[in-house]
Amino acid sequence: MPLVNAEGLLDDPYQVLEEGSAPAPNSAVLVSLEQWDQVADHPGPLGLRLPNTLDPAMIADKLPRLSLVVLEFPKFTDGRAYSQARLLRDRYGFAGEIRATGAVLRDQLLYMTRCGITSFDIDRPDAADRIAAALKDFSIVYQPAADRPGLSPLLGQKWRRAHA
Repeated sequence: MPLVNAEGLLDDPYQVLEEGSAPAPNSAVLVSLEQWDQVADHPGPLGLRLPNTLDPAMIADKLPRLSLVVLEFPKFTDGRAYSQARLLRDRYGFAGEIRATGAVLRDQLLYMTRCGITSFDIDRPDAADRIAAALKDFSIVYQPAADRPGLSPLLGQKWRRAHA
């Protein structure tokens, strides 16, 4: 599937490790939690797929070794991966790439990025430009979130005046 972020279409350096196979030396490898013990000592970049049914606390000890966490959105009405992304960023301080895969819809992209998701596996290659453009729809936000963009400077001024 095509990989997209705010800059546009990306090449995905991560190779999904097939069951029973060994990763190539220094390659970027994407594994499931069940495969972790097999690659924990791998010298290259590691990515981990986290099903939305698991608590990120289960992988907290692995986060310093990871450069990618892939969160699964099995259907657009299932928002558990939003909470996982916020926990990874805010509670566990994960600074690597968080990728959304599955039911990634244009209307939800802003909310996904606000939760800390930085890239998206999409199912339609022809939508990559529209997805990248959608990520730039808003430049000012009023609420602090995991993406930490500049908050509107007017928000603080109005609040201080109202509470002075």
